[in-house]
Amino acid sequence: QVHLVESGGGLVQAGGSLRLSCAASRSAQYIDIMGWYRQAPGKQRELVAGITIGGSTNYADSVKGRFTISRDNVKNMVYLQMSSLKPEDTAVYYCAAGPSPDYWGQGTQVTVSS
Repeated sequence: QVHLVESGGGLVQAGGSLRLSCAASRSAQYIDIMGWYRQAPGKQRELVAGITIGGSTNYADSVKGRFTISRDNVKNMVYLQMSSLKPEDTAVYYCAAGPSPDYWGQGTQVTVSS
């Protein structure tokens, strides 16, 4: 079983920055794909960014150039650095592990005010 715990969400003004952290249990250390998803009210959950154990990344078009995903395989941590935040980035952000994904965190709220 893999446990994921997100932190770092909050309220920020448009143009501001936030850094989300995801602490993964030790059993996640060999999982190739980790990622961040988000779900806004009334919308489907969508992939924000993904990263492989080797460091390859992919991003949703809407966040390219503004968000950066990173991973510390020793500490079993995944991060999402978010800059130039927009009101449309407001959502619950979820850490996920595995290709399906197979495991989810409980989510952390990010609210961007205009």
